[in-house]
Amino acid sequence: MISAIFSFLVMLNPFALFLYLKPVMKDLPDADFRTVFLKATTISFFVFVVFLIFGDVVFQQVFRINFESFRIFGGIVLFSFAYVFIVQGKKAFIQIKGDLNELASEIALPFMVGAGTISLTVLMGDELKIWKGIVSLVVIMLVNFVFIMGMKQLRKSMRSKRIQTAFDKNMELLLRINGFFLGAIGIDMVVTGISNLIRAGEW
Repeated sequence: MISAIFSFLVMLNPFALFLYLKPVMKDLPDADFRTVFLKATTISFFVFVVFLIFGDVVFQQVFRINFESFRIFGGIVLFSFAYVFIVQGKKAFIQIKGDLNELASEIALPFMVGAGTISLTVLMGDELKIWKGIVSLVVIMLVNFVFIMGMKQLRKSMRSKRIQTAFDKNMELLLRINGFFLGAIGIDMVVTGISNLIRAGEW
């Protein structure tokens, strides 16, 4: 279970998520951002629980698609995201809207609930008992929430405007660098999916 939690957190990447959400943090009051991110976390948790319990059924019986096809498509989506992050940086995706519920959904999908995390959730459902999987998801979502809010508070505690500016510039640089790793993960998902299909004799 500990291994599953660690792997999931690596894929979820709270540090990268903090970078993606930084523009939203700057534009929203603290209370509104906390509410939005809590809603996004709740949405993500319930989506993960559904795939934890019904993952195989959803793919094989409802949609009748090969899981590897989903992995390949998810890899392409991740690569597309990575390209936009590298080119456009912090202005890439999230736009502030009047409805905070819509903003919470936009953060949950695809920044928290993505091809990689859904894949890990399905695998977690195969390897762990349901109650262990749910406990693992609770721990993962809690760690992610605490990390994001803690990083936000850390930046806010920087009293010097010059230090905050330097912090923001470093965050923008790291956001673009993270795009290269995200792209590599996307390509790896595509290659893995194709390799598994070939090995299974379906290609």
